[in-house]
Amino acid sequence: MNDVTQQLVDEKQKERLVRRFGTGALDWLADLPARVDELAQRWNLTVEGPAPHGRTSVVLFCTRADGARGVLKISPDHGLVTSEARVLRLWQDTRRVPGVWGVDAEYNTLLMEAVGTGRTVALEGEVPDMAEIAALITDLHSADMPWNDLGELHPLHSRLNFIFDMWERERQTGPAADAVPPSMMHQGHARARDLSHAEDGDGAVPLHGDLHPGNVLHGGPEQRGLVAVDPRACIGDSAADAVDWTVWRADSLEQVERRVGVLSAGIGVSRQRLMDWSQACAPLFAVAAANRGRTDTAHFAMLMEL
Repeated sequence: MNDVTQQLVDEKQKERLVRRFGTGALDWLADLPARVDELAQRWNLTVEGPAPHGRTSVVLFCTRADGARGVLKISPDHGLVTSEARVLRLWQDTRRVPGVWGVDAEYNTLLMEAVGTGRTVALEGEVPDMAEIAALITDLHSADMPWNDLGELHPLHSRLNFIFDMWERERQTGPAADAVPPSMMHQGHARARDLSHAEDGDGAVPLHGDLHPGNVLHGGPEQRGLVAVDPRACIGDSAADAVDWTVWRADSLEQVERRVGVLSAGIGVSRQRLMDWSQACAPLFAVAAANRGRTDTAHFAMLMEL
């Protein structure tokens, strides 16, 4: 990467993008500074520097001419941000997602409001009160929107197929290959599919689809509570959006069970159903922990037991 690109994207993010999109991401990154300059002029922005990135985009803090702080999200994935903008706008009235200020389909760019400090729950590292997580999930699922008119929204089982396939590749190519047996992944996937199909139809709700601690922000001084970003919206069982929170940073099954009790009551699903989801998805989290070199931790032991 050239010096200007390195000011926008660090080496770790470059590796994430290449892993996701292939070597073509390198050419995309080389053109990124010119693209950012043009967007800044078009929208009259001052670009301040990198914000926490995800796997599929580069995210930059910026300021509008009126002083409002914003976020510029640019992706090599054609159509990703336009789909995301459409979904975010449907959730706007809940105030549980950032406001959308602009979309550029040609450059696959989304301009939206900055929320709080921009640091995610994962970066802060403290496990929130599960009642707050339940309130966030309930608000997202209760939004009154024309979901049936959104052709890009797939059923939950399609999203699960993508997730399990992705993490199976991660398992095969990382340290998890020696720590998490393939049979565990296959059984988890089968169980998750069964759970997702059981709630097809009238019981389905609009799901965020990727509601993990890296995609949730604190609402800041406006006291708007937790705010979700980067949706991979789909339709299905409401319990699926709570799964990450039952196990994140938990070191014992007792901790998981306590969280399941609070979350299940808060979002209106049975305790057993949320526990079933947690068990089905535990292999995914085990792969992630193993690939980060954490097989000797109580957290990994809990996931394998779960």
